[in-house]
Amino acid sequence: MERKSRTSSTVEPAAGGPVADSLDGSVSYLSGFIDGGEAVTLFSTLRTETPWRQEKTRMFGREVAVPRLQAWVGDPGTDYTYSGLTLSPLPWTHALAALRDRLHAARPGIRFNSVLLNLYRDGRDSMGWHSDDETELGPEPVIASVSLGATRRFRLRHRTRRDLATVEFDLEDGSVLWMEGETQQCWQHSLPKRTGRNAPGERINLTFRRILTPLE
Repeated sequence: MERKSRTSSTVEPAAGGPVADSLDGSVSYLSGFIDGGEAVTLFSTLRTETPWRQEKTRMFGREVAVPRLQAWVGDPGTDYTYSGLTLSPLPWTHALAALRDRLHAARPGIRFNSVLLNLYRDGRDSMGWHSDDETELGPEPVIASVSLGATRRFRLRHRTRRDLATVEFDLEDGSVLWMEGETQQCWQHSLPKRTGRNAPGERINLTFRRILTPLE
């Protein structure tokens, strides 16, 4: 697979120049972080061994099912709360620990202690506009988002600068997307539904992060 790397002090689309000229975060994308055969094997392993759950959250005063399956894995004490959900970590599996260590080797000095797994069963499963800005992640979290399986379109929009166009590009099988600095403060991201003739198949997304402990 062709390897591509895009890094910016702001946010860049899949092709072309930056969409912002202020230092408001950093997003970089690398395809081929995991090669094709290994990505297929890892997808199959995670699809089979993960105890997937469909969580429920409250929206507009009523309880609704989250439009994807999820699992939360991490070190002891890394509970995570978002959208009214509190997730307690499952223990690391060999496959997830190995992938975590691979990310550590790619970016020395960064240490993740948890990962959120999302299984998008088809194009109807999605993720709405949001920022990963929960208190337990700290003010400038580093998040590594690994994609396996079907390619899906990823979207970014600035939270306050409406003069900036929405950025869209594809997250490919075996790729990794890094979000750092003020990205979560200044930008929102989403994974929209995609139905119809070219609807995608299953995709697993793993967002590695660090939950801050009371002493940090």
